[in-house]
Amino acid sequence: MMDIYKILKQLPHRYPFLLVDRVLALDKGKSIRALKNVTINEPFFQGHFPHRPVMPGVLMLEALAQAAALLAFDAIDTTPNEDSVYYFAGMDGVRFKRPVEPGDQLILEVELVRMKAGVFKFKARALVDDELAVEAELTCAVRKIA
Repeated sequence: MMDIYKILKQLPHRYPFLLVDRVLALDKGKSIRALKNVTINEPFFQGHFPHRPVMPGVLMLEALAQAAALLAFDAIDTTPNEDSVYYFAGMDGVRFKRPVEPGDQLILEVELVRMKAGVFKFKARALVDDELAVEAELTCAVRKIA
């Protein structure tokens, strides 16, 4: 389990872009289960959409990528530093299955499929009340900053 204070030490993201509130389970080098509490106070709801607030799909994918980063850093026993950055490198097979609305709790499930030379491949999905909201295969990379 990882609370917000440990997450803040691992991820460089900050408000309004930190999209992981808690890690519920972490199986080293294999998988992570985390959560994002979705509240009406999220800044994106002001414009997406004022008459029917829905969490943007790209932000659901970003939340999954942030959970994947936590899994990757734990898998290689490292903490990100100012000399490197963790990039979103690709996504495949993205499918949105249901809207995510204020009051929902987005459960982020990510499985590490492969890692080689700083490139990580993940199978990811997010659920609300055990119902699939989004699924995707994610590719992320750790790179040195020049």
